[in-house]
Amino acid sequence: MRKPIRLAFAAAMLAAAAACPHLLPAQPVIAVPPTTRPMQSQDVDLAICLDTSGSMDGLIDSARQKLWAIVNELAKAQPKPNLRVALYHYGNDGLDAKTGWVSQLSDLTTDLDGIYSKLFALKTNGGTEYVARVSVAAAEQLTWSAQKGALKIIVVAGNEPATQDDKVKLKDACQIVAGKGIIINTIYCGDEASGRQTGWADAAAWADGQFAAIDANNGTVAVNTPFDKDLADLSGKLNTTYVGYGAKREAAAQQQAAMDSAAKSTAPAAAAERAVTKSGALYRNSGWDLNDALTEGTVKLSEVKTEDLPEAMRSLDAAGREKYLQDKAKERADIQKQIQELGVKREAYVKAEMTKQGLSDKQSLDANLRSMIRQQATKNGFVFEETKTPTK
Repeated sequence: MRKPIRLAFAAAMLAAAAACPHLLPAQPVIAVPPTTRPMQSQDVDLAICLDTSGSMDGLIDSARQKLWAIVNELAKAQPKPNLRVALYHYGNDGLDAKTGWVSQLSDLTTDLDGIYSKLFALKTNGGTEYVARVSVAAAEQLTWSAQKGALKIIVVAGNEPATQDDKVKLKDACQIVAGKGIIINTIYCGDEASGRQTGWADAAAWADGQFAAIDANNGTVAVNTPFDKDLADLSGKLNTTYVGYGAKREAAAQQQAAMDSAAKSTAPAAAAERAVTKSGALYRNSGWDLNDALTEGTVKLSEVKTEDLPEAMRSLDAAGREKYLQDKAKERADIQKQIQELGVKREAYVKAEMTKQGLSDKQSLDANLRSMIRQQATKNGFVFEETKTPTK
């Protein structure tokens, strides 16, 4: 069914179909090499599938504003998740009809800035939404973790019937996905009864996931706090501790700063939550930051060419280079500690303010996703740390 302007989370096309051409974002996105999995971590792969067909602008805006809150929920888990995120969009007339109007924007990656930049590049355009097609596409096309016990989740969001596809039946698609050990969580942008009547709840049940109905246009709750500006400022300072290496170091650093600005443009709360993400273990840039790469073992300092080092390191001897990196690592750790302490205070303030004002986020995208992912991660063996009450 065609519909002007709407959008939702989705993943991409049927594997049996011809190879799906990627829709390039309006602005260039820096491709960062995949990173290795840190030791003593457990893989969490999350494919976000957005319906970009017309009336879904509210959902896209919510995703832009709340992506970091979702990441921060996973950051509370033990063992520390090795989080990778993929992005699809579907139901857009600008896509190829041969693929079922489905496109993969990113394979599973640890490069959260790259995902965020592609999220900001999305544009809506009326179209036909095939939930079954995008679900199978994500299951078949992505390089899912082979780690035993990995948590693998597809999130599909939209506001049209999930049963529209007359070539790929929804139940068959969900069984294909579930057979690969992948969960499907469905987010229907509308009232719960309609979502249940149009296949969204069935899709989640058939693939061992959960269903939620949200108000995509009015469900997002963003509480401004006295800590937001300081967190955004510290986020900027954190950028100065990165030691770029390789040919893409300058472009990647520029993208990092650009995504700070992008988050700030949505709401002070988004910039604050992004700062908290950047202070934690799930924000990794080993594709261009030397300290992250050394920590993850993807490079050896002795093997990095002088011309691939930042200007400040090139004239230093081996001992001097080591010290330079150690100083930057310490500086980063100090700033991250400040962010984490403010983040705890901010979270307590938000909870208290929502109670005081009688606010509820039950109809929001992020609250439902955070709840779903927490429950599924707990079932998968993760234990979540409870936020400590800040000291006065």
